[in-house]
Amino acid sequence: MLHQRPIIRVIIPAYNEQDSIGLVIDAIPSNVQEIIVASNNSTDGTVARARQHGATVVEESRPGYGYACLKGLAYVKALKEETDIIVFLDGDFSDYPEELEKLVHPILEENIDLVVGARDAALREKGSMTRPQIFGNWLATTLMRWFFNSKFTDLGPFRAIKYERLLELDMQDKTYGWTVEMQLKVLKKSMAYKEVPVRYRNRIGVSKVSGTLKGAIFAGVKILTWIFKYGFKK
Repeated sequence: MLHQRPIIRVIIPAYNEQDSIGLVIDAIPSNVQEIIVASNNSTDGTVARARQHGATVVEESRPGYGYACLKGLAYVKALKEETDIIVFLDGDFSDYPEELEKLVHPILEENIDLVVGARDAALREKGSMTRPQIFGNWLATTLMRWFFNSKFTDLGPFRAIKYERLLELDMQDKTYGWTVEMQLKVLKKSMAYKEVPVRYRNRIGVSKVSGTLKGAIFAGVKILTWIFKYGFKK
């Protein structure tokens, strides 16, 4: 059961985001209990900037988006303090952190377990998503609809989930399959989920996934692997 004033912690996986991380942290609403930046072997000033702007920093030397998220989650698990809701948010300032309350609202008012910020085409800045990203999202969510009768339209990284429900998912993916793994497990466990439309803008810096052919291909393979794994799993 959630506290009357929910305890919200934000986990931000970040790899070399020194130019954006401060902007992200500063735009997060003040009702958040703690902001955790999981530095994924950053070699620039990301760690120092995050601390300057008041975030807790945990460091993960193994490269991989999922590794960073798991490191942040391990930190939360080790806390003696309680947590009600975890929000995941990228460190490149492509999301609008001030929309966090839109994501949390269905959890508080509708008893939803997972809320995904859907990067609505009408709200996206031109060029903020590459053609491979748009196609990959369409393909992944279409397959999820076929296999699981899912209503997801996006694999957006900006998301809020009840902490206890997140622990039940037993997240495992270490790289680019993190988001789709979470959504697939929510579907398999028949948890309540919802999407809310969010704005999306061009990121600061170069994407480590869509910014390279290798990254885009690897991410696509990981996502499809998770879908087919769960699609044929009894």
